[in-house]
Amino acid sequence: MKRKKVLWLSSIITTLSAITTGFGFFVTNRLMYIKNKDANFIYDRELKAQRFDENWYQNCKKEEMSIDSPNGYAIKGIFLEPLQTKNTIIICHGVTENKINSVRYARMFERLGFNSFIFDHRRHGESGGKTTSYGYYEKFDIAAVVQTVKSIVGDDAIIGIHGESMGAASMILYAGLIEDGAHFYIADCGFSNFSELVSQIVKKETILRTQIPIHLANLFLKIRDGYSMKSVTPKEAVRNIQSPMLFVHSMEDDFILPYMTKEMYEEKSEPKMLKLFEKGVHAQSFNQNPNEYEEIVQQFLEKYIFVQELEKEIS
Repeated sequence: MKRKKVLWLSSIITTLSAITTGFGFFVTNRLMYIKNKDANFIYDRELKAQRFDENWYQNCKKEEMSIDSPNGYAIKGIFLEPLQTKNTIIICHGVTENKINSVRYARMFERLGFNSFIFDHRRHGESGGKTTSYGYYEKFDIAAVVQTVKSIVGDDAIIGIHGESMGAASMILYAGLIEDGAHFYIADCGFSNFSELVSQIVKKETILRTQIPIHLANLFLKIRDGYSMKSVTPKEAVRNIQSPMLFVHSMEDDFILPYMTKEMYEEKSEPKMLKLFEKGVHAQSFNQNPNEYEEIVQQFLEKYIFVQELEKEIS
């Protein structure tokens, strides 16, 4: 009888261990190897929506570049130079997208007086890298991109970074944890806390209502990809950023909730601005409100960037 109980208990433990291991691999696989959108789909989508001007793109002065990541792979990007200026905006796309999705912002910044550097994050588009890490490894890639752009445009140029969704989180982690290396930042619909975001997604997509799945996912993430969710917390990193920052979000976003941008805005010291759009689901603030979006970016630049450059020239 005792032996049966031991076998029964052993069987339960083995089953629970198998379930735990299986769940840990399932969640981390979803995170690390998230399915990216097809490049042709992104190209056609942007073309049909008239956010990608094929004629402009083909005729724009540009240079394709490959930058060595400190993580050991190539970061593929394109320097777009429609203007006779050294002022440059670096544009960081969101998860599952690629650099073609960034061209819509490049056109806006062209109107505001900037050339652009667009690039593919690790494991996206043409760039290397085995996993997506939601900013943990991406922040080091952004550092390499910033240094490369600075080496091209020189010390006198104004350099900004625009990040959307994961790109915004990665940008904040770069600026807050590695170096505050740009003159300004624009964070569009970024998450403030990766653990909270994953927890919200698990609750939305499953019936689970405890933090156990998150603890399991975190454990397996450490083992499999070398970092913890806690190390991807932009609302802590943003406290270290001194350069001006514009925070943007849309109130209809139900993927990364607007409160996350509000949290980061509160944590960031001045100078800063916040714009919450009424229309637009996740990463659609610009698409749904293009004129108003450009106006708020222009106001931000005129208030914090262009006036400083004018003062430098006068002095």
